[in-house]
Amino acid sequence: MLTTDDAERREYYRINDRIALEITPLQAGFTDDETFLETGQSLFGLLCELHLSDFESQHLLRQVGEGNRALSAFLRTQNKRIELLTQVMAQSILGSIGQPQPVVLSEAGLEFHGASAMPPGSVLNVKMALMPQALGVMLRARVVRCDATAEGPFDIGVEFIDATDAQRQLLARYVLQKQAAERRQAKEAEHAAETA
Repeated sequence: MLTTDDAERREYYRINDRIALEITPLQAGFTDDETFLETGQSLFGLLCELHLSDFESQHLLRQVGEGNRALSAFLRTQNKRIELLTQVMAQSILGSIGQPQPVVLSEAGLEFHGASAMPPGSVLNVKMALMPQALGVMLRARVVRCDATAEGPFDIGVEFIDATDAQRQLLARYVLQKQAAERRQAKEAEHAAETA
């Protein structure tokens, strides 16, 4: 996905998926941090922070559950309320990102179709809403390849740069959950075909 090196290609699980995606080149005249900070203060940036905070607190919630069941139940209820509010927020800003489009996704990078060429080495700000829960992720990426296709759009591969451990783990968990769901659906379809 990211390079032609087969060893690197096998390092990460990848999935074919449909996600809402907004790609913007790093603006000239801004430092990386200024551009990213400006983007991070948006509603989408807040959505990303909510999802990261939830992800980072899951292990703490499990630890509390081992020692105090009542407190754990209360915190899980509060977490559910926050998740519902996050869903409302996500649905309200999803239209600004765009309609879901086909991509190939891993915790290390992304492959997508772009209307215009992006030179290898250029740095991009990437906003992704992972479906169906509109999980917000905002990362920087570097273009590693840009190939013209016969159909018209460019086939672009990027690698994520400066991603935190929590962001990588969040993407890895999403990819693994999506793969498990696809396997489950395939087994159910196979079972249904056998019994029919």
